[in-house]
Amino acid sequence: MANVIDTLQERGFIENMTHDRELHELFDEESVTCYIGFDPTASSLHVGSLVPIMSLAHMQRAGHRPIALVGGGTGLVGDPSGKTEMRKLLTLDEVEQNAKGLKEQLSRFIDFSQGKALLLNNAEWLVPLKYIEFLRDIGRHFSVNRMIKAESYRMRLDSEEGLSFIEFNYMVLQAYDFLSLFDNYGCRLQMGGSDQWGNIVAGVDLIRRMRQGQAFGVTFPLITTSAGVKMGKTHQGAVWLDAGRTSAYDYYQFWINTEDPDVERFLALFTFLPMEEIRQVKQLAGSELNAAKAVLAFEATRLAHGEDGAVKALQASANIFGGRTVPRGLLASSTIPRNEDDADDASVPTTALSEQDIKEGIPVFKLFTLAGLADSGGAARRLIRQGGGYLDGNRIESADKLINRNDFKDMQISLRAGKKRFHKIVLKS
Repeated sequence: MANVIDTLQERGFIENMTHDRELHELFDEESVTCYIGFDPTASSLHVGSLVPIMSLAHMQRAGHRPIALVGGGTGLVGDPSGKTEMRKLLTLDEVEQNAKGLKEQLSRFIDFSQGKALLLNNAEWLVPLKYIEFLRDIGRHFSVNRMIKAESYRMRLDSEEGLSFIEFNYMVLQAYDFLSLFDNYGCRLQMGGSDQWGNIVAGVDLIRRMRQGQAFGVTFPLITTSAGVKMGKTHQGAVWLDAGRTSAYDYYQFWINTEDPDVERFLALFTFLPMEEIRQVKQLAGSELNAAKAVLAFEATRLAHGEDGAVKALQASANIFGGRTVPRGLLASSTIPRNEDDADDASVPTTALSEQDIKEGIPVFKLFTLAGLADSGGAARRLIRQGGGYLDGNRIESADKLINRNDFKDMQISLRAGKKRFHKIVLKS
């Protein structure tokens, strides 16, 4: 089996690592326990978290044991990395609730059964710490001079808000996490985003100083689109892994709208399709490249929402935009249906109204607000006035057009905002 570090490098996951040669040798010689920390500030992860999630999944597929560490303790402090202002501090109850949602999403990618992977919460060992003893035993190994040179601290020191004393402790706490996982679970590798390099190296150094052990660190590059936009950010906000926040259909649409130059790279990062198949995408253009985008969208949606969710999203997209024929030989390992004759629109976001709700007629701009296609009545009016509002495929001329029972065909109508945002309104009988 290929060394998983080589696999991650080939697929574009690794920006930097400590002890390159020794790390390769470690993965050649034994099954390794590794970890990544996840910030529990919300009950859902988003597309920006997929690189760390996929890296843990690759580790497990290669026979190693991943640990997903929920920052229940550090979440009470707040990580200053990459932030110019202080994060909202969470309560233990909030962290606990959020952690449940994170495990549900991570379980789509990682198998936690029978100890094959672990989900841990650092509140377990950080909350009971006795502060004076902690400063004496752990804090003495940290140089303030070195800490303030770290990029995460330097950014905050230069900001208007500055760096709070509680946040200044974050590096020490994260390093202690690594030490605790090293001691209790034999964890030898920590991975994280490029902004975590200073924190990871601090943990590697702490293990060397206190246990005379060798530990390792790997960081991932910041993933941006070819247009320079941070991965997962859209004009509508974050693209969530939780179907309650971003539906399987909208998730699929996010991926199928990938820019042409990003398709090969995103297939390598966000699917498990073999690299020998993915490399062929470089030669594609036109309809064949669009078919590759459909495979990317299907495979990414399948991982986050399951096979059934991906098939329904594919069918709904085909019904609205027309099917994309995926040739049998293109990315052949994908389980994408190769014809969409049975397309339906079951995955398009839907709002149900009663006949009583529309008995007197309802202005169409209010339907756009109700459907979440506009943030307010004023925004809905502007959208329609600028020609971006559609009803059953026809441009709406007046925001005040009254919609009543006669406008519904087969008990439903279709609203569209711009080119790609759809919503169904159905009548309950």
